[in-house]
Amino acid sequence: MEEGKVYSQSVAESAAAYAIIKEKFGDAISAFDANETMPFFEVLDVARWQEIALFLRDNGKLKFNYMACLSGVDYPAEEKLGIVCNLESLGELGHRLAVKLKCARNGGSIPTVSCVWHTANWHEREAYDMFGMLFTGHPDMRRILCPEDWEGFPLRKDYKVQETYHGIKVPY
Repeated sequence: MEEGKVYSQSVAESAAAYAIIKEKFGDAISAFDANETMPFFEVLDVARWQEIALFLRDNGKLKFNYMACLSGVDYPAEEKLGIVCNLESLGELGHRLAVKLKCARNGGSIPTVSCVWHTANWHEREAYDMFGMLFTGHPDMRRILCPEDWEGFPLRKDYKVQETYHGIKVPY
């Protein structure tokens, strides 16, 4: 099979999976975007994220049983922070899909899905550490890469590197 045809089947499978999700959650999610890199949709009703995640994992026609990645994103022009979750159905279904969520940059939060996919635990902690994303209900919301007393969130677009840390010059 040619490479393009394999990808087309993957997008078609992702679109079919999306149709099942849209039927269940309606206006809580955005339209499907068959992005060339990774097909995706956005969760518009962030409070329902955990419910949607459980459905993605447990529905027999979806079986998104693996969270390959959760990445933080900074949207300063929108005054928002967000995440992108890359999900895969390992096994006979073999489809993949990205899910995007956004919340207020200051004081916003997203429900944890560490109880749905265990890999989310460390990914959410990294998004907290690097972007300041808060995940409500997370069992261990603390820094994972920077020291606990580090100032700021290094991957925010407006981050200013501190000059010293405990009297030691910080290189940048």
